Amino acid sequence: MLSCMKKESSDFDKNTSSVTTAGKKVILVTYPDEFVKEEAIGLVDAANYKIAQIITQKRLSNQQYGVGSGKAEELRSIAENEKTDMIIVDERLSSGQAHNLAKFTHQEVIDRERLILDIFNSRATTTEAKLQVKLAELKYEIPRAREAVRISLKGEQAGFMGMGEYAVDIKFRALKKQMNLIQKKLESARRQRQLFKVSRERLKFPYVSLAGYTSSGKTTLFNRFVSETKEESPNLFTTLTTTTRSFEPISGKKVLLSDTVGFISRLPTYMVEAFKSTLEELTYADLILLMVDSSEPLDVLRVKYSSCRQVMDQLHINPVKILVVLNKIDLVPKEAIPQITEVFKDLPNTCISSKTGEGTRKLRLIIVHRIFEGEEEITEEDSRKIVSRDPVQTLSSVHPESGSMG
Repeated sequence: MLSCMKKESSDFDKNTSSVTTAGKKVILVTYPDEFVKEEAIGLVDAANYKIAQIITQKRLSNQQYGVGSGKAEELRSIAENEKTDMIIVDERLSSGQAHNLAKFTHQEVIDRERLILDIFNSRATTTEAKLQVKLAELKYEIPRAREAVRISLKGEQAGFMGMGEYAVDIKFRALKKQMNLIQKKLESARRQRQLFKVSRERLKFPYVSLAGYTSSGKTTLFNRFVSETKEESPNLFTTLTTTTRSFEPISGKKVLLSDTVGFISRLPTYMVEAFKSTLEELTYADLILLMVDSSEPLDVLRVKYSSCRQVMDQLHINPVKILVVLNKIDLVPKEAIPQITEVFKDLPNTCISSKTGEGTRKLRLIIVHRIFEGEEEITEEDSRKIVSRDPVQTLSSVHPESGSMG
């Protein structure tokens, strides 16, 4: 749990709340779909757990355990043989389901949402990020409080250490009060961002924001453009806070560039809401660079693209402001590029490698075209003004099929 979070506000049930401990040996229960399985493995790795075995099942909505009774038997046997510490179920579990499965298997049990929150906890470094994670945790746990009452009244010592309904109700109200306090603090941060927006507009600084699926290479491109050294990692959710710096796509054309938290599939609405003060940066942007890892299979690209668009729709972002940036093009065969760009044909797109610099010169020109449209035509001569920290290349060095400006 968050270090700044009081124990009594998070200690609902050892089966639904977890403190991330590096090196825990776990059993992962997920769906047989390859994309879903790989993403679940990435989440477990990001939390620094060690996978002893992966079990798959088509449905994880069994009323009693989440998994079917046969799978529950299998999990208990594996846990005994492998001497594991925890079972992670790649789906949302109710307090009752987690409690039943933990009691049956004699293992700590957490679900997908709790796992994501544990990762958020380990990544949060700023005060605002910690508040956002804490709010998400409360929103995760509060609906489970009522169910904890039911289990507690059965005499099973679950929920709040088996306390009575009246005591749990008091705790429930205390948690609601704590959540309201955090929301007020985050609202203050939101107002500060709005003041920043007003100041930026007064100074006439255009605003470009990097968005996209987690691990799509947003921070690598950010570092390249602004000469920063922010942490880059293949792990999920390396970035939880927004960082903004100024840079010049070409000499004399200054814009602000921000790096934001990554998206992920099946991200609950309450988590999006908790991070709203950060994600709202996207709504202020004049241009959003939607980063995509183009080296992944086409079916994976479609799922991730759909997830990103869903989050952006939740934030009411106008698609007109979005430019799809197909990253990691250095890992893609030239002949595969037309198939990839076809997935994103509904929006303007271009191809780059934020690692090697391929296509970043063209991307700078596109940014200038989109941001300063109508001021004057950007010519090939203007392109020579691009700052020299990118690898020297001509526009023709980019694959001719590397995307369209729509």
